[in-house]
Formats: sequence, structure tokens, C-alpha cells
Amino acid sequence: MSITHSAPGPAYAALTAVGRVRQHNEDAILCCPRFNLWAVADGMGGHQRGEVASALALKTLQSQIRRGEDLLGAIHGANAAILAEASQDDSQRGMGTTLVAVCFSGADFQLAWVGDSRAYRVGATGIEQLSRDHSWVQAMVDAGRMTPEEANCHPRRNIVTQCLGQADQELQVDQVQGRLGSGELLLLCSDGLTGELSDAEIQQLCASAATLDALVDDLVESANRKGGKDNISCIVLGLVAPAPAEERPRSFLDKLLKPAKS
Repeated sequence: MSITHSAPGPAYAALTAVGRVRQHNEDAILCCPRFNLWAVADGMGGHQRGEVASALALKTLQSQIRRGEDLLGAIHGANAAILAEASQDDSQRGMGTTLVAVCFSGADFQLAWVGDSRAYRVGATGIEQLSRDHSWVQAMVDAGRMTPEEANCHPRRNIVTQCLGQADQELQVDQVQGRLGSGELLLLCSDGLTGELSDAEIQQLCASAATLDALVDDLVESANRKGGKDNISCIVLGLVAPAPAEERPRSFLDKLLKPAKS
């Protein structure tokens, strides 16, 4: 499924795909410019339970924001909704989901996440991971027992230490605030993307794409070419200044990542 939008607020495009190995897609994406809200959720639990958890998380997140809840409160509300669903239906026990979500106010943003779905700030010459994985391998890296390079290929790299729907553990939601600058993109994605593509490969695709729609297509296609072992989801967002009336419009990423010389 692909979604694209350009005004008002941040321009964005989004895509979610099943990948080349899985039989169904447990990822979900939320694009809600009305509330300046975007999110990616990566469900888990086997069968269709992950699918239920990710969809319920995003539905509840949007509902909570619509009612005036802040992002942190809305995520805790989504966690409560998953726990309640699992307690009422034995077939849904054990389901959970990661989540990365952003709310914009102009160029300012609030970012929050649980699990190993990620957020990046991407420019023409660099890429910065804004989120920090709640994962077993990240804990090992933080403890000095593993290098980031070893973590990227470790057989336990997919084990998360936090997710929505975990009844036996207090939920930890991490947050950062920032401002998206001229010539930058914000990328939200599931680990189906980052498990296949390096940060450098993601940055290169962002810098070379002609449009946001083409960018999400390129990201997913590249992850599939590298194996597509998991579901793949991504949302890219950026701010565009209106071009002068006499100037011939350039493509979105030309404006964003390759501004005209003064």
C-alpha cells in the first residue's frame, strides 16, 4: 500500500509491503495530516496476532490524539488497548507491536518510540538515527559487550526488550524533540527496512530519489532485493518552501535535498 500527500503541513509518502519471505503483513502505517501525526507499527505474536496488535495500536493512537491526548499519553493508551484486547480473547494472547510515531507543529516535531522501529533524520550529505532501539543487541552494545557491527548480524538482533502489549513489564517510551531543517527528511521505518539496508544505503537512496513517492518505492524495492526477509514499512516526511511564481517547479527532493544555488 502506498500513500502520498503534499499539502498542507509536511509533505510525505508512505509504503508498506509484505517482503519476499513472510506470508502476510504484520506492519501497519498511519498517516494523519489532519492531526499532524504519522506512525509505523511492527506487530508480533505469530499467525494474525501481530497484525491485530499493530492495527489496534495505530487506531488507538489516532483516536487518543484526536481527543486531545499528548503523544506519550496516546502511546500508553494504545498499550492499554492491546492488553485489554488480549485479556478478552485467548486467541490474541501474546500479541504485541513496536511503534515509532511523530507529531509535527510547523517544523518542530515530537518523536516517540517503543521497540526497534526507527526514526532517522536524513540530509543530502548525512543520516542520523534519532531513535535508539529497545533490543537485546542494543543493550549488549551499550554494555560494551558487542560492537554495532556485530549487533547488525547477530542471530538475536530481532529480540526486542520493549513493545506494546507486554503485560509483565512496565512500558518504557522514549522521546526526543527536534526541528526539521531545510534540506532534510524524517524517515520512520520498521526493522524490515533497516535489517536489509545500511544507514549509508538509506541516505544514498534519499539523496538520489526524484520524488517522495519514488523514494519509498526505492527503499522497499532495495530491501526486497537484499532479501526482503521481513515486512517492510516506511514513511518519509519533509517541509517544502513554496517556489516563486516565475520559477519553474522542481521535483520535491530537488527542492528539499538539492536547493538551487544562490
